[in-house]
Amino acid sequence: MLNNGLPLSAKDSTSIDALNSLKEFKSAGRGFWANVPESEWNDWRWQLKNRISSMSKLEPLLPTLTPEERGGVLLANTKLALAITPYFFNLIDPSDENCPIRTQMIPRIEETHTASWEMLDPCGEDEHSPVPGLVHRYPDRVLFLVTDRCAAYCRYCTRSRLVSNATGYDFHADFERQLDYIRKTPAVRDVLLSGGDPLLFSDHKLEMLLTQLRAIPHVEFIRIGTRIPIFLPQRITVELCAMLKRFHPLFISIHCNHPRELTTEVREALGRLADAGIPLGNQSVLLRNVNNELTVMKALMQKLLMCRVRPYYIYQCDLISGSAHLRGSVREGLEIMKGLRGHTTGYAVPQFVVDAPGGGGKVPVNPDYVLSRNADRVILRNFEGKVFEYPEAADGLPVASPPKMIEETELV
Repeated sequence: MLNNGLPLSAKDSTSIDALNSLKEFKSAGRGFWANVPESEWNDWRWQLKNRISSMSKLEPLLPTLTPEERGGVLLANTKLALAITPYFFNLIDPSDENCPIRTQMIPRIEETHTASWEMLDPCGEDEHSPVPGLVHRYPDRVLFLVTDRCAAYCRYCTRSRLVSNATGYDFHADFERQLDYIRKTPAVRDVLLSGGDPLLFSDHKLEMLLTQLRAIPHVEFIRIGTRIPIFLPQRITVELCAMLKRFHPLFISIHCNHPRELTTEVREALGRLADAGIPLGNQSVLLRNVNNELTVMKALMQKLLMCRVRPYYIYQCDLISGSAHLRGSVREGLEIMKGLRGHTTGYAVPQFVVDAPGGGGKVPVNPDYVLSRNADRVILRNFEGKVFEYPEAADGLPVASPPKMIEETELV
């Protein structure tokens, strides 16, 4: 029997086996770099220096490139960004064209096909920038863009217009103007450092920036958005964690989309951050052929908890130019949420959100648990499909009628 009391079918058994398989922790290994000294392989600067960033570097490692991939890779660093750390490249299955890591990392010619509803700046960040590199869209928080560089480049990046400068956006952070705006805006209590990836900075440069933010009295806490622990776990050194620990309350949001990304190396890196007292959350993007299936997403959420990371958001993929071939549907996202809520621990259930196109901000999207509501009662459906009535209270006062379970035929 499953936890919800329903019979365990053969299909369910297969699903549980697949779930457990996806949740296994494995090392990324060394692959083509088996002869590289351990000291170099574990040096994050070596990993950056030896990224795969062109056809001449990629093709010998991945000779199974499809015509669509080849067309995309040939545009690398002119129209499309390409960079993959050797560590993360080892997670690609060269025999599988639909490998979830390959799908996220290897450019495809479809990225040059733009639908009429797609945008360069789908979240309207540029329109909400009081100074370059600072986005003030919500009342009490700002997005502080610190760099246009990442350790590796995702094919669905919301800021593909900006990162790597492949499209000629020519982004330059201006820390003095960005910090000055925050100092002069007392409503800002929450600062999110992002980019690009802030953890590409040296310890010293990042420490200087955090020190200046911590000196602003109304900044209550700081967040860092990063994919470095996933792409480059070697960067999460003991020294980095000791430095970050000095700036609490400090939160880190990582970005992981598939259970295969959570290797033993990543688990150890995340453990170092958690041991430094840093609360960790994860943001995933719903992607076709990557995680738009319940078994994969459930395994990811449960495996994140095993790494001491709280699932935070599942994003519906933004309407980025050239992303149509990657976007899962809102319908799939809702089905996944229905399969998580009540069927696994609440800690493993993130919020499913759509970042409303053009700068509307994050809008939560949930299955229909509230069937109807009026001044007297709320009709609710639980994760098993059972329907309940909850008597509404007027002005916070209790009412006489006790809550009860009702039949759907009673609904009016």
